[in-house]
Amino acid sequence: MTKHAKVLNKAEWRFSLLFILIAVFSATQLAHETLNRLGFLPPRLDALASDVEMVMQVILLALVCAAAPLLISELSRRRLGAKKAHDSRENINLLFQMTEMLQSALGHADANTVLRSTATDLLPGRGGALYIFNNSGDRLELSTSWSWPDRSQLAETISPSSCWALKRGKFHVNAPGQHGVCCDHHDPDGPATIEIPMMARGEVYGLLVVEEDAASSAEEQVRIRDLAGALAEAMSLSLANLALRDRLRAQALRDPLTGLYNRRHLEEAFERHLAQAERDGSALSLIMIDLDHFKAINDNHGHAMGDAVLASVGTAIAQGLRPCDIACRYGGEEFAILLPDCSPSSARSRAEELRERIERLSSTHRIPVSASIGVGTSPDTSSGASLFADADRALYRAKKEGRNKVIDCSPSTGKTPNPVTVRAA
Repeated sequence: MTKHAKVLNKAEWRFSLLFILIAVFSATQLAHETLNRLGFLPPRLDALASDVEMVMQVILLALVCAAAPLLISELSRRRLGAKKAHDSRENINLLFQMTEMLQSALGHADANTVLRSTATDLLPGRGGALYIFNNSGDRLELSTSWSWPDRSQLAETISPSSCWALKRGKFHVNAPGQHGVCCDHHDPDGPATIEIPMMARGEVYGLLVVEEDAASSAEEQVRIRDLAGALAEAMSLSLANLALRDRLRAQALRDPLTGLYNRRHLEEAFERHLAQAERDGSALSLIMIDLDHFKAINDNHGHAMGDAVLASVGTAIAQGLRPCDIACRYGGEEFAILLPDCSPSSARSRAEELRERIERLSSTHRIPVSASIGVGTSPDTSSGASLFADADRALYRAKKEGRNKVIDCSPSTGKTPNPVTVRAA
């Protein structure tokens, strides 16, 4: 039996005894008054009854004085319990609202907004931060923070090997100046923190950091850790759903072998960028690439080598483009690149650079690798509707004239002039 239970039983025993004595005292007074009025009570018994009543009054007063502190303590305890129950219900409602809002989040920005709002209400006066893994999964990046003390600086990135919470797979407390190990990324001049790995479906998606008051009571620290754990659990499911959504979107839009966009995405992007270019009066260029003698690579060196070449070409193309350019695997060994706001001369230079990048892959795979390239620009060399057809004709002209070269369309007619570069493969 716990100490609290013993105290409670003692209080209940005193209250019960007090009520029994009150009942006995009341019954005795009633009997004494009734017998005295009826004249059945002799003078001697009347005096004895009065003495008994006086003694019982003294005992009753003593019990009331003894029980009053316990009664006040019990009322305070129950009032505190009722407040805790009310706070718990409020916290549960906040977490339910958070979960509902997270289901409607369209991305990490929406999820971060919901987390900041809920954490501020659940843990008032306590700063926090959320770190999520980058695309390569080799480090965590600061996604959002709230109410963090000015005296401390949050790390922009965290290596998983420097975080004990991630290495142990459970919450970890960083409390400088106290017993225990602190993470390498923790600011020694900053506040004590609780770090909770955000796990869902067997994967770690991020890290939740919450400020902790080392001087608070043990009960308060447990309460804060429970609330932080509930926040991390709700946010973990949201991060898992967002990651799954991103993977499904990538699978729908990207070619799994090269990592470039697929043809469907390029066609949708072309319509959008063409309309934008026509409104702005800017140029829109298209580069069509076809690998030379690719069938011979598959026949002579196997499909595994062919796949390796395609993957390398995809990487070479992606590394040679601007962030606004859109590259896709158009089909088989053919690639297409959309270049918004790019003049014919700039597109031609970019195409030549890509041709050289692809040719350098020959030394990597130790087999001849080259590409024929056609370039078109709207409205300079082609109309918007004929841009693909004109660039494709320029590509096959390059193949016909010896391969491993860049040819662009002539202005307005879509006819192909002399090649820019000729190096037979």
